[in-house]
Amino acid sequence: MGSVPSYYRDVHQAISSRSDERVPVSVFQRLLGRTSLSSIIQNQIIEQVNGSDGLLSKLSLYKGLALIALAQQGKPPSPKLLETCIQELPKPQLGELKDLQSLKHQLVQENPLILTLNLDELLKKDTIKVELTPEKKGLFLKHVEYQVTSQVLLQRYAYRAVPSLPPKRVLKGVLTSMSEREFIEGRRRALARFLNLVARHPVFSEDELVKTFFTFSGSDFLPADSQSQFLSCRQLIRNIHCSFQKLRDRAERMVERSKENATDLLMFGKELSSLGSDECPVPDLGSCTRPWAALRHSVRGLSPEFSLLSEKAVQQARREEDDVVEKLDLFLDLLQSYRELCERHEKGLLHEQQRALQKYGLMKRQTSVPAQPKEQLSVEQLESRIIQQESAIHAMELRSSFSLFCLHQETQLLFTHLPLTSHILASFVNSQVQGHQEMGEVWQDLHSKLQGLFGGDRNGHCPPLSPK
Repeated sequence: MGSVPSYYRDVHQAISSRSDERVPVSVFQRLLGRTSLSSIIQNQIIEQVNGSDGLLSKLSLYKGLALIALAQQGKPPSPKLLETCIQELPKPQLGELKDLQSLKHQLVQENPLILTLNLDELLKKDTIKVELTPEKKGLFLKHVEYQVTSQVLLQRYAYRAVPSLPPKRVLKGVLTSMSEREFIEGRRRALARFLNLVARHPVFSEDELVKTFFTFSGSDFLPADSQSQFLSCRQLIRNIHCSFQKLRDRAERMVERSKENATDLLMFGKELSSLGSDECPVPDLGSCTRPWAALRHSVRGLSPEFSLLSEKAVQQARREEDDVVEKLDLFLDLLQSYRELCERHEKGLLHEQQRALQKYGLMKRQTSVPAQPKEQLSVEQLESRIIQQESAIHAMELRSSFSLFCLHQETQLLFTHLPLTSHILASFVNSQVQGHQEMGEVWQDLHSKLQGLFGGDRNGHCPPLSPK
């Protein structure tokens, strides 16, 4: 058989998942649908590849691609023809590789009321074994982790048949040493049944929580100094948030000043126009009144420049608001959400954990007091509540660890956004440069007119200033 072309590897990479190099038969069927081959030829190709478990290996996919290429050449899709290929295997025509990536995300149009899996397919999905760890003198399994998984499944899938967990333990003094071993063995079997029922369920098995529960092999998601990192990062983010609030307040004041400047310039121009439009006659007092008569009509021509300056100031305020204040508000919203997350972690979860530990300590002190025979029932009830409290404390510890894990990720996300500072500063500087340049040009035109206005001859003759 000929060599495998690189195109085959590219197709495999496009339609396979990151965690499993095998390709679902349903994806391969959608790949066949992109060809112009008839349904009869497509069925023949599917029969030639080995996909009894619903998945195609990499070699089976390569074989299917070669058969597609033969069929597109008008040849029968026969594996015997592939054996005659001396050089490279033929390349099928499947379109752009980037378009093939969407095939693995498309849903198969099936009737949702009908379960398409049979018993053999369900049993092949997964098989999980639970073993005892001798050095722990019992079943070394974190019961609360199972309990949390079961509770989350019940919350997410309230209308699904979530299997029940076996009890963690029974009250002291009830079991003999022999029956205790039997209890541990029975619980081991029950946990194995629970895990297998979850792993084989077509909906539960695709849940991300279940996948993480089954596949994570590390001891902890978090570094050892995660709590100290959280405290230092919280203070740093608090300082950054305070500084950005002050920057936003100053930027808003600049916007208000630009708007006020625009109003003042407009009113200044209107007053000049009103001054030049005054119809009151100028008394004839000699040479001292003639310059004012000419100047009064000239200042009226300055009003359009001040109106233009007002428009430029309005544009400057809009740029400062859109390019600077809005970006500062965006980043402040992110900083504020992080601070609120820190407060929820500290004031909510940690305080609940401390109260639970105090309650647990009180219960333990009560059990240390010798009980009378008639109080034996109440002691057993107290022990039962202690067991429940231990589970609650462990659950809170897991929630606290997960909260720190989320905080660790959110902190990284926040620091990823910090380079926005340079973008905000660049927008601020650019808006100022553009605004001053535009207003400077208008001021320069006005300066030229003023030179003509005040640079007239001694007889008071001035060039007309009204716009043409």
